[in-house]
Amino acid sequence: MPTAIAVTSSDLVLPPHDRQTPPAVVQPLDTLEASLTAMHALIEQHGYVIALYPSSAPAGVIRRLHAVRSVLESDRIALLALDLPPLGLALLAQQLRQLSVCDFSPGVLASSARLLAHYIYSGALLNSVARLDRIPVSLKSHAKSWVPGAQFAVLATPRPQLVRVGQEELAGPEFGTRMLVAAGQLPADWLTGTLAPAWHVQGVATVPLPAESARWWGTGKVAEFAAGLYDVSVLYQLVSSVRREECHWCGLELIGDRCGFCAAPLPASSNELPTAVARAASSVRALPRGAT
Repeated sequence: MPTAIAVTSSDLVLPPHDRQTPPAVVQPLDTLEASLTAMHALIEQHGYVIALYPSSAPAGVIRRLHAVRSVLESDRIALLALDLPPLGLALLAQQLRQLSVCDFSPGVLASSARLLAHYIYSGALLNSVARLDRIPVSLKSHAKSWVPGAQFAVLATPRPQLVRVGQEELAGPEFGTRMLVAAGQLPADWLTGTLAPAWHVQGVATVPLPAESARWWGTGKVAEFAAGLYDVSVLYQLVSSVRREECHWCGLELIGDRCGFCAAPLPASSNELPTAVARAASSVRALPRGAT
């Protein structure tokens, strides 16, 4: 069975691309007892579990995840905190689900999350940035929030950017992507009609807005987007192009500079993350727009 991928809520589980993409599971559940029972069953069935959660998640959710791993005393549970907006996290979970059926070991799959997150362009369309505290917002932008009809396009990852719609452009990816759009109380017409064509995306899919999005962006008047790699062969090429190491603490394979399961860093002498990521980035950028 493939390694199980878990997320913190059901609205972060995107529809699969095909029949080969396994579903994601939700962890933690409403009670510690239910969470323990479900996680134990996942380990028995899949061998390993990779649980993704936003670094902005409520403290109670994070404590329960760590309590589950502690009580089960299992080294087969990876808990990965990520600085991605909700829809970006959902996209990353989908990518890991796609890769879970490939020949990657659990350790490589878990440590690839940081690499894949670097290629996710996630952001939102907002009518106000007055309560936005996830990315830097200038005093001038705060002032413009009070102008009637003002709208802002915000890019949270991979490089934060905030522009006034109609006056500046968001910097997009240099490789072929598919865009997910989730409209809240704000229409997503600008995302589908202007941003998507400007970025030359290879397709747009509409999904429900995650419940966490309003809190993350500081307003319910939001339309969220996330663009990233979607072809499993390209995802496979990206991950497999990075040198694999063995964790000196738990013995699992990994890529990058830190084990996804035990969080042990690589010794300084063997840490080649900058070189590995640069090499992988070059292979992805080599793909022309509109090509996979």
